[in-house]
Amino acid sequence: MPLAPVGLESLRERLRLRPLPPGLLEQALTHASYLNESDARAVSNERLEFLGDALLGLVIASELFRRYPDAPEGTLTRMRAELVRGSTLARVAGRFDLGEHVVLGRGEEAAGGRKRDRNLAGTLEAVIGAVYVAHGYRTTRGFILRLLRSELQQLQREGARMDAKSSLQHLVQARWHEPPEYVTVDEATGGPARRFVVDVRVGGVTLGRGEGASKREAQQRAAREAVARLAAEEEG
Repeated sequence: MPLAPVGLESLRERLRLRPLPPGLLEQALTHASYLNESDARAVSNERLEFLGDALLGLVIASELFRRYPDAPEGTLTRMRAELVRGSTLARVAGRFDLGEHVVLGRGEEAAGGRKRDRNLAGTLEAVIGAVYVAHGYRTTRGFILRLLRSELQQLQREGARMDAKSSLQHLVQARWHEPPEYVTVDEATGGPARRFVVDVRVGGVTLGRGEGASKREAQQRAAREAVARLAAEEEG
């Protein structure tokens, strides 16, 4: 069901939002699953999410570029990835109880969609898009930096803490514009000791190899080796 005005006002106050045109915040909070169960006037937040995602990447990239003038591209890429990844955005959305206000279809609601990281992150991006539509870039930049103030401070204290696969994903995308491929080259699962060997490749070239008791563990170790190799090449 659409949000009651009191719910919208409470959310506006928590987010410290400037007034938005009628219906814009409601659209930012409307998940696509609701459209199948609504009247023809409902509009999903997907377009606003697309816009907010682009703005988020731009603002964070610009802020990191300003804060870390000596950081190489690879480091900036890893830090940006840490800040804009879905789990980070979902955590930020949780601080404002954004999930309580998302308008979902009955099926998505029953499946736990109100707590899914993907839905929370997408809704937050849609709200960012709505702020931009209403107030332009300068206000949106301030809004994003305020939302992510704690994460930016933590990053400054501790540095990026991405897992190896996520780190490699962003490094590879930035350099070759294609995702890495994980290939299981050996496995032994019949005995008491399970063992997997995995290569991670880009364009058919192996960047790293890992071994572990599960495919996930082997993939992480392969990614860690690949990240170390790319870092060494960058420094060399």
